[in-house]
Amino acid sequence: MNLRDKTVLITGAAVRIGRGLAEALAGEGCHLAIHCNHSIAAARALARQLQDNGCRAVVIKCDLLKPRASEILIKRAFQALGGLDILINNAAVFSKEPLATSTEKQIRETLELNLMAPIMLTRAFAKIAKKGRIINILDQRIAGVEAGLAAYLLSKKALADFTKIAARELAPDIAVNAVAPGPVLPPENIREKAGKIPLNRRPTMADLAEAVTFLLKSDAITGQIIFVDGGQHLTGQQ
Repeated sequence: MNLRDKTVLITGAAVRIGRGLAEALAGEGCHLAIHCNHSIAAARALARQLQDNGCRAVVIKCDLLKPRASEILIKRAFQALGGLDILINNAAVFSKEPLATSTEKQIRETLELNLMAPIMLTRAFAKIAKKGRIINILDQRIAGVEAGLAAYLLSKKALADFTKIAARELAPDIAVNAVAPGPVLPPENIREKAGKIPLNRRPTMADLAEAVTFLLKSDAITGQIIFVDGGQHLTGQQ
């Protein structure tokens, strides 16, 4: 796929990884639908930045925990951009909470946002876009088991499996792949350690964007997961 003038919806695109991917794809000539929920000011600032650089960018506020939100978001992005070629499922919630003290609400919301929303977005994208590319943003932690992350890990591990299932079901019209980042950005909680990295180099946002654009441009890859973590998933340490 040639990325110039392609239309892209990125969920959770206002900050951190979502923002970095939006900037990278705008640099490739794509036009962006910037989804956000709470970070509306950051989303608008990003849209202005991209527009100043010649990109067509729109902001769509949507709470993905609401009924039919995924279907509504896909339709709004399709209408705003005049089509939709690429979906990047990036929005997610991350929190460390032991299973014993996690509330039912916390567990359900984590699974709803991290797993069910990408599933329903994928379903809606396939229905309205017909053809294109989907990228799911995972986490290198899916290679192991870490205490205190039951709901989060379950959601990301299941999303990894869904990537392969969707790739098989939606072929040949839609390619579905995923990237599993390591410590690409400094953690929001400064006490969290990056962990052991075999290549002795933290992956950068540029590394992650390169993997995503590689998958989007390829016409021969689907159902794959690329770990962008300096080999961290090989160590068994999270």
